[in-house]
Amino acid sequence: MVQGVKLHYRKENKVNAFTIGTLASKTKLNIETIRFYERNRLLPEPKRSPAGYRIYTEEDVNRLHFIMMAKRHGFSLKEIRELLDLRVDPTTTCEEVRRKAEEKLTVVERKIRELRRIKRALAVLIASCQGTGPEGNCPILQAFENED
Repeated sequence: MVQGVKLHYRKENKVNAFTIGTLASKTKLNIETIRFYERNRLLPEPKRSPAGYRIYTEEDVNRLHFIMMAKRHGFSLKEIRELLDLRVDPTTTCEEVRRKAEEKLTVVERKIRELRRIKRALAVLIASCQGTGPEGNCPILQAFENED
């Protein structure tokens, strides 16, 4: 019975370890992308096997999913690193994380306004061009040459 408990205990504490190829498969990321995240300290340097192979765990899978979701929400690598730091800091409050998200939303809204301005300006330029005649008379090119 005591021997059975020890075996059970070992099974529960066993860490699933796998290679970079398996990590890439689990996360649907390219191996070079994973190495890029390691070089940029978004993913901690993995332990190595006696043969020198990188050894990864489920925590690495979770961290990469976090990174991918943050990227999908428009966060830069620097911002993701900051979020990851907040994620592992036991003193972090939800308010701090919310503030980071609010800051990102402000940046996104500013970019949207700028893109709308660009869209309107391009529409005006396109409307001014008949699409005929020599390029020297093209109102789009002439507009880019003017300082206005």
